[in-house]
Amino acid sequence: MDKTILIRNARIVNRGAIQEGDIYIRRGRIERIRSAISEKANVEIDAQGDYLLPGIIDDQVHFRQPGLTHKATIATESRAAVAGGVTSFMEMPNVQPPTTTQERLEAKYRLAAQTSLANYSFYMGTTNDNLDEVLRIDPEQVCGIKVFMGSSTGDMLVDDPYTLEQLFAQAPTLVAVHCEDEATVRANLERYRRRYGDRLSAAHHPRIRSVKACLLSSSLAVNLARRLNTRLHVLHLTTRDELSLFQNSLPLIKKRITAEVCVHHLYFHARHYARWGNQIKCNPAIKNKVHRDALLPALLDDVIDVVATDHAPHTWEEKNLPYLQAPSGLPLVQHGLNLMLQWYHAGKISLEKIVEKMCHAPAIAFRIRERGFVEEGYWADLAIVDINRRWTVGPENILYQCGWSPFNGHVFRGKVLTTIVSGHVAWHNDRLIEDKMGERLSFERDR
Repeated sequence: MDKTILIRNARIVNRGAIQEGDIYIRRGRIERIRSAISEKANVEIDAQGDYLLPGIIDDQVHFRQPGLTHKATIATESRAAVAGGVTSFMEMPNVQPPTTTQERLEAKYRLAAQTSLANYSFYMGTTNDNLDEVLRIDPEQVCGIKVFMGSSTGDMLVDDPYTLEQLFAQAPTLVAVHCEDEATVRANLERYRRRYGDRLSAAHHPRIRSVKACLLSSSLAVNLARRLNTRLHVLHLTTRDELSLFQNSLPLIKKRITAEVCVHHLYFHARHYARWGNQIKCNPAIKNKVHRDALLPALLDDVIDVVATDHAPHTWEEKNLPYLQAPSGLPLVQHGLNLMLQWYHAGKISLEKIVEKMCHAPAIAFRIRERGFVEEGYWADLAIVDINRRWTVGPENILYQCGWSPFNGHVFRGKVLTTIVSGHVAWHNDRLIEDKMGERLSFERDR
């Protein structure tokens, strides 16, 4: 017998509107959306007073497997994701060994099929000498190609001009780029080392990984993409200066160049290093308040298209090393929606816009097949949220394997009550339900 789910009395947020209704789910998909559905189901959930969102699609996470499993695994972090209303993720290639061959890429897909509670896709990684491998990917089965145009965590810097030119010209699918100019970062680091020596700290991070470093690299990527008609996605924008590279004059479906902002860059600014130190050390760096404050308006104006987390966990011991030894990145995938809801409760963004940027826009930008919307016939990827319930982040409810969060002790307003992944209730009333894994994402691509 097909397992069916009926969600009653939900406030459904979809395509810029909110309407009350019931949703009937069968064989993993949304079969009917009506003002009222009388039919019985195997599982019935009364969402009276709560909001039903499309499942969040996080287009940038680092789940650390293979090779870095002392930090995290696909199993652990996908469960944290589901607890935060994230139903699908796209994971990065800077693991050990890096995902730079077809064999390694497919090995990750096999692992995810066995262990990921959320739906999944994985980027193919690039180096200065693996172009042939990159060009073999199936664009309907892989979310994109990841290019580190500045070195970050791992050793995958692509800085050879010929390789970049060929990659941007021949890429069979979306190219996602991390943009920081390596020469600028290295020169800044050397200057600050000479000046501060052992006194160098996380507070210097935004001056080492500077605004100039970001702008130089983003400008290079955008100019290459415009000249070669590349489908380019610029990850984690952090500066006001870069915003002029992007436009809002086209609907998202027609854009060849898109941009992403991450929740921590919308929330933190440089003065917060005094409190959080290496906990918020990340690449690109969190910048000064003037840059932070330019990002949300650009998101609202559709200059920036997508919101993600860049979830990047490290152990507490690693983050407490001296600044130069402490790795960059922080765990966020469980709390990304909560951070956006803080802006909602402050009157800075609507629920409809949050859904657009965290659910609809990733699906459109990456051409994900039949996900990202609450629509009949689409996969049932859904999150039921009490947007007013207050809860405190603590060790007992942090699901990251690393066990810590910069928001430990923080009281959030808004809580994910239920997460449904491909028609399976995977999170309900603070409990994971793990009898079915997520599905591999597929894409509708013409390049």
